[in-house]
Amino acid sequence: MSTLSQKSSRHVFLADDDEDDRLLFSEALSEVDNSIILTESENGKELMNKLHLPPVPMPEVVFLDINMPIQNGFQCLEEIRSDGKDLKNLNVVMFSTSNNEQSIATAFGLGATHYAVKPNSFSGLKLLISSVLKMDGSYPQLISKKNS
Repeated sequence: MSTLSQKSSRHVFLADDDEDDRLLFSEALSEVDNSIILTESENGKELMNKLHLPPVPMPEVVFLDINMPIQNGFQCLEEIRSDGKDLKNLNVVMFSTSNNEQSIATAFGLGATHYAVKPNSFSGLKLLISSVLKMDGSYPQLISKKNS
């Protein structure tokens, strides 16, 4: 792949400890836009290591599960937002099965760009991914309820 095409590629990162959820996300993303390059992590520590290793291109958006071993999503978000360089401006979607108001408030309090409840269906997941990829990060918002 040429340098020009690498620079123009879209990149999405996903951190989720559930292998089945990562597989479904990958399949849904591929159906939404098969040109997007997905980088997956099993836990927050692995995600942060990948974000700090050059020459990985910065992702357009990071989908970040809350409940993960080693380093949870809130800890990752806090580290991302406290970064003195490129990471602090990343679009971060907290991506969880929880629609708990406290979790949502914590996510936005730590600087999440968006909060999404994982949909119950594959079509709902595709719709959510498509919606996120069309958004800009200009204001935080809750983008999904669990009834999808």
